[in-house]
Amino acid sequence: MKRTLLATALVLSCTLSSYAQEVTKTGLNFGPLPAIGYSSDLGWHYGALSDIYWYGDGSTYPEYVWKANVEVSRYSKGNTVLHSFFDSKYLIPGLRVSASVSFFGNNTYSFYGFNGASSLYIPELDRITDDGLGFFIMKRDIFRIMTCLQGNFGDSNWGWAGGITFWKMTTGHARNKGLTDGTTSLYDLYVQNGVIPEAEKDGGQHLEFKAGVVYDSRDHENNPTRGSNLEVYAFGSPDIISKHDNNYLKLAAHWKQFFPLVQDRLTLGYHLAYQGLIAGKAPFYLLQNIQSLNMKQVNNEGLGSTCTVRGTTSNRLMGDSYAWSNFELRWSFAKFRWINQNWTLVTNPFFDAGMIIKPYNLDEQKAAVSKVHGNIPGTDYELAKLIYTGNAEKLHMGAGIGLHVIMNQNFNINFEFAKCLDPNDGNIGINVGLNYIF
Repeated sequence: MKRTLLATALVLSCTLSSYAQEVTKTGLNFGPLPAIGYSSDLGWHYGALSDIYWYGDGSTYPEYVWKANVEVSRYSKGNTVLHSFFDSKYLIPGLRVSASVSFFGNNTYSFYGFNGASSLYIPELDRITDDGLGFFIMKRDIFRIMTCLQGNFGDSNWGWAGGITFWKMTTGHARNKGLTDGTTSLYDLYVQNGVIPEAEKDGGQHLEFKAGVVYDSRDHENNPTRGSNLEVYAFGSPDIISKHDNNYLKLAAHWKQFFPLVQDRLTLGYHLAYQGLIAGKAPFYLLQNIQSLNMKQVNNEGLGSTCTVRGTTSNRLMGDSYAWSNFELRWSFAKFRWINQNWTLVTNPFFDAGMIIKPYNLDEQKAAVSKVHGNIPGTDYELAKLIYTGNAEKLHMGAGIGLHVIMNQNFNINFEFAKCLDPNDGNIGINVGLNYIF
């Protein structure tokens, strides 16, 4: 039976591929979608989004001359997304230009504490109930303006990159009609006991600068089957706006490599990444930001959830420095033309792993346990463990499988299911979104 099913699948795959002679796209091409989906971290997703591509005379296909993305949507757990993005390698000869303007509003943002295993995750507290329970949530709004320029060194695969980002972050106690007044959250305990500095508790504004080098030999950026990509860049901010003594400098390094196991059919890809503090002190509300040169997601955050370690809860792992890896086997099991577009169906079993390698305010986190015991009469051991477990950090892992529907090698709708391998990191992650995570 298994052999029969396998043979049938191979025949179907070959049959579909016989219709897969790609048409060269020219002019405008749209990928409009109702923003209907589900994320186990954010809830049901509704609204509208669209990728808009300009291929010109088709001479650059499958690369686009320019791409724009717009999204207006909302999640049932209270997250609002207003996002616009533009990217082009060809609008200005020899220079890649990327820019975005975004607003993300969330009155019930997930917050599980700092330093991974040092913070305890209790699923029963990770919800809003009729009696006002909302321990692992806080308010966090983001207004962001991001720009990036890239260029090549001659005709080589090496290049440079630089950019500026403006952040306005607003943080505070969670707001929700299901929360009763006076409900204490982990965020509140951290503020009251000095784990989150008083000057940072309401957020802040920052100008962030980045610069680095890039190597890229991939055959296609958005749907690669071979080649490698290296990005190494520093980014940081002089605290000249909010003046909270949050001057910081970080280093990011990403290595991606793709191996064709079966020509145009089966690709093995992996991604090794590091992002860490090398000088100064970054504010707590920017710890979850995963810097990138070329945006694959509307908002890159972690460690945890859809952008880094799939299956874990959103932003489960927050620290000053962390490392992670992603491994995927991408099988293009069907290629065909439909409504004058080139389509590819891909399934991708994957495995992700990551950990914090430099903690954030760990001494303050330890000290807060004794403060809680002294300030809250009857505090039991379990409440103290929510602030600091005493456990050493370890590797956090998740695995799963996805389905990607790709149009013209660029517009990529994904459906991914993942299971984390440690109950202290969550349980199951389900996401419907756009693009590969690397």
